[in-house]
Amino acid sequence: MNCRYVVKGLRIISGGQTGADRAGLDWAIEHHVAHGGRCPKGRKAEDGPIDVRYQLIETGDPNYLVRTKLNVEDSDATLIFTMEKELDGGSKKTHEFADKLGKPSRHVHPDTKPEWIIAFLERNNVRVLNIAGKRESSAPGIYSWVKRYLDLIIEPLV
Repeated sequence: MNCRYVVKGLRIISGGQTGADRAGLDWAIEHHVAHGGRCPKGRKAEDGPIDVRYQLIETGDPNYLVRTKLNVEDSDATLIFTMEKELDGGSKKTHEFADKLGKPSRHVHPDTKPEWIIAFLERNNVRVLNIAGKRESSAPGIYSWVKRYLDLIIEPLV
């Protein structure tokens, strides 16, 4: 196993919400990794319309769950980031969508060992990675933690 997941042409997708989603997109931009994903109609997020610098495609529906399901469908695997050991709300729905669609997913929380996630990414040969999880208002500090965690698990090759 590598010290970090290395794959040429990795693409990060997310729904663009504050917190985990936005951390994944910002991490991708900062590391020159392709990014994208689906977001609700009107580019809806808790802090207002999602900035156009994020290369997201609007769904035809303002419901967050529509974009959640589409991002799971469009990815090879999903990482669901929370600060707690139990999934709830939209994070739990993301996991349920992945299960129903037969898509690999992993719940990542502060006690999750990076080597477990690296092995998961390698085993599933992930090229399109969906980053999902808690928004910043319900999990203060998750944005910065997700960015640090991604640095531990992914070695970008562009």
